[in-house]
Amino acid sequence: MLTVDYDQLELKPGMAVLDLGAGFGRHAFETARRGGSVVAADLAFDEMKATQDTFAAMYLEGELPDGISTVSVQANGLTLPFANGSFDRIIASEVLEHVPDDLGLMAELFRVLKPGGRLAATVPSQLPEQLCWWLNDSYHAPKSEGGHVRIYGQPELRMKLESVGFQPGQSHRAHALHSPYWWLKCAVGIDNEDNFLVKQYLKLLTWDIVEAPALTRTAERLLNPVLGKSLVIYADRAAA
Repeated sequence: MLTVDYDQLELKPGMAVLDLGAGFGRHAFETARRGGSVVAADLAFDEMKATQDTFAAMYLEGELPDGISTVSVQANGLTLPFANGSFDRIIASEVLEHVPDDLGLMAELFRVLKPGGRLAATVPSQLPEQLCWWLNDSYHAPKSEGGHVRIYGQPELRMKLESVGFQPGQSHRAHALHSPYWWLKCAVGIDNEDNFLVKQYLKLLTWDIVEAPALTRTAERLLNPVLGKSLVIYADRAAA
């Protein structure tokens, strides 16, 4: 399940890409399939180990093009172990809402992005996220350890990106069908995996991801502008 639109990211084969907050690698894997040399970075060591193992399996199965590199590293986004201007593209998907010093993280992303490069930053959309916070305070910090510490409106996110040097451009929302799932989980209890409605909705989402039927794809496309769970903003670093 991808949040970033690779057409708007304008990824080209051979580009160096940082996937920050890569988790189990969904964007890192897609980036590699498209010919990008990718560094998957996350604080969670176990997730980075699993991501590296999946990369190894993809090489063995011939799923990745020749000549690219794939690396998984445990790293803190506020002190990235990369030189200035290391990457042509950066993906930071569902990361900024977890970090108290979001401006510090944005400045670090700006530092390691090449002049002329592009960032895709995704965060939870304001309306779906606000409903989750209202329904259950265990969904977010401080009760949820490592949970979301803020709710972004699009103007705030654009302003903060601009303040560290980025030039925000196009935006869109994604995953509208996922918003009701999280509202249900918040309503019945975040850890209540046995609730009938939660289980049935999860089956629907899994079926949708695997089968991608035209009906649900069309419904989500129509609902995304209002109910999309994620907001994606593409922001450039001006060429030198």
